[in-house]
Amino acid sequence: MRETQMTNLDIQCAELGYQLAGIKDMGERILNAALTVLEEQGPYAMFLYVKARHKDVADQFNRCCAQFLKKIFERRFSGNDTVLDVLDMVKSLAGNLDDLLFACDLLRIALSYARYHLKVKEGGTS
Repeated sequence: MRETQMTNLDIQCAELGYQLAGIKDMGERILNAALTVLEEQGPYAMFLYVKARHKDVADQFNRCCAQFLKKIFERRFSGNDTVLDVLDMVKSLAGNLDDLLFACDLLRIALSYARYHLKVKEGGTS
């Protein structure tokens, strides 16, 4: 009998949050703004916002998120060996509303974890 391996998505989000918090020049202000844009306008707008307003962290931010989405939605993106641009990935996910909303939820959780990781890194100041 074949066992299916379960993925703990909360841990995956926490790991993405840790990666995002570790980006050089990443600050809580950037994460808060990205989270606000994500919640109000969606993931495509969030990635554009980070790219437009926070060029110093945008490449790594987008790369980490693209790797995360590729891993979570591996069936959708399997067969594509090249790293997709995160904006193209979001466009692809938008073809299925459930996938898009699921991605939004996961990114929201990851950004929240990133904020907590930054607080720990900064010594727990509020």
